[in-house]
Amino acid sequence: MRTSSTIRTRGTVKRATRISATLAAGALALSLTACGGGDDDGGGDKGGEAGGDKQPASSVTLPKLDGESLEVAAVWTGTEQENFKKVLAEFEKRTGAKVTFVPAQDPIINFLGSKIAGGAPPDVAMLPQPGAIKQAVEKGWAKPLGAEAAKELGENYSQGWQDIGKVDGKQYGVYYKAANKSLIWYNAQVFENAGAAEPGTWDELLTTAQTIYDSGVTPFSVGGADGWTLTDWFENVYLSQAGPEKYDQLAQHEIKWTDPSVKEALTTLAQIWGKKDFVAGGASGALQTEFPASVTQTFTGGDQPKAGMVFEGDFAQVNIGETDAKVGTDAKVFPFPAVGGTAPVVSGGDAAVILEDSEAAQALATWLASPDAAAIQAKLGGFLSPNKSIDSSVYPNEVQKKIAEALVAAGDDFRFDMSDQAPQAFGGTPGKGEWKTLQDFLKNPKDVAGAQAKLEADAAAAYGG
Repeated sequence: MRTSSTIRTRGTVKRATRISATLAAGALALSLTACGGGDDDGGGDKGGEAGGDKQPASSVTLPKLDGESLEVAAVWTGTEQENFKKVLAEFEKRTGAKVTFVPAQDPIINFLGSKIAGGAPPDVAMLPQPGAIKQAVEKGWAKPLGAEAAKELGENYSQGWQDIGKVDGKQYGVYYKAANKSLIWYNAQVFENAGAAEPGTWDELLTTAQTIYDSGVTPFSVGGADGWTLTDWFENVYLSQAGPEKYDQLAQHEIKWTDPSVKEALTTLAQIWGKKDFVAGGASGALQTEFPASVTQTFTGGDQPKAGMVFEGDFAQVNIGETDAKVGTDAKVFPFPAVGGTAPVVSGGDAAVILEDSEAAQALATWLASPDAAAIQAKLGGFLSPNKSIDSSVYPNEVQKKIAEALVAAGDDFRFDMSDQAPQAFGGTPGKGEWKTLQDFLKNPKDVAGAQAKLEADAAAAYGG
C-alpha cells in the first residue's frame, strides 16, 4: 500500500507490530488449506448478492444530522470506491447527512496538504499509512476521536489495531479496512494442466514456477508499474527470512539497508525477478503493468493466460471479480511460502482520520468503527475488516471468510506493512525512494549492492540520518 511521515513511526505502532507472526501464519495456512482447494461455498464473489442479506443487528447509535454535509477523501478507485460509497449511503440514510466522496491521489498527504492550503480540507480522510496519521497530527490537521467513536472502536477492535491508530497515546485513526498481504493467487486450470501443486516453501515455489513454465505458461504476473507491489514482495521475503526482530529494526531504520539480511532478501527475490521467462512481459512488461491489470491478466485467456500466478493481498478479489473467474474454483489462493522457518503474515490497512472536527465527522468515524458499516462492504467482496464484531458469514465466499476469520483470530499477531511505517519520501511516493529503487532492481536484479546503497541513501535522508 502506501506510506507515511518524515519522522519515525510512533512507539504504539512499533509495539503492535513487534509480536511474533507465527500464530497468524499458522491460522492463515490452516484456513486456506481448508478452503483454497475446494469449491466456493459462499456463492461467488461478485456484487452484493453473495453472502446473503445477513448482517449483525444494529449496534451503533448515530445522531440525526439533517442538513449536514461531509466530504471523505480516499485514494480508492473503481469497484473499491463504488463499494465504499454504499457504506456512506447507509450513513446518509441513518443520519440524514449528505456525504461526498473526494477522489485523492498518491501520496495522499501531499493531496491533503494542497486541499488544506486552499482552505478546502475534507472532513475525513482515509489514510493508508500509520506514519501518515502521525504526520497529520504533527501538522495540526488531525483531530482526536470523540468519546462515542473511541467507545465503538474499543468494543470492536483488538488492542493492536487500536494502537496503530494512536499518536502520543491519543486515538486518531479508525482502521476501517485491513489487508492480508501475504497471499499468492493462482489460475486453477493452469495448475491442473501443468500438474502443479500449491507450494509451502520458497524452494517449492520455484519448482512450481518451473512446472508452470514448462507447461507453456509464464509463471508470474507482476504489477511493477505500482512500486508498492514490489515493496510487498520484499517485505514478505524479508520477514520470513530475516525474522520479526530484524523486520522491526529495518522498519524503524535501526539497521541499515546495507545490512547483510537485506542482501540475502534481494538475492532471494532475484531468483524470480531475475528470470525473464518467469515474469509476464519480462521486467519491461512488468514495469508497464499496473496492479489491477496484473490480476486480471492472470484470470483471462482461459487456460492460456499471460501468467499462472499473481502475488498480492486479499483485495485482489476486487480485480478477479472483473473477470469471469470464480474465487474458490477458477481463482484459488495459498499463503506466501516460507522463505525461512515461518511463513510471513504482512498486514496493511486504511484508517479514517478526522480533519474537520464536528458532530457529523465524529458520527462518521463512529459509523466506520461499527460492524454495521464494515458488514456492508464485506458482503461486496474484495474487502477485509479487522473489526472482530462482524459476523463472518457476510463475506461473499469461503476463501474471503476464512481469511477474515484468521485475521480476527490472530488478534495482535501481525506485522504491519514496512513501507507504510516508513517516511513518505522513502516508502510511499511514486517514482522515489523504495518504490523507485525496487523498480530499478526489478529491471536489473543482478545489482544487489547498488540497490542496497540507493535504498540506504534514500532511507537515511528520509529518516533524518
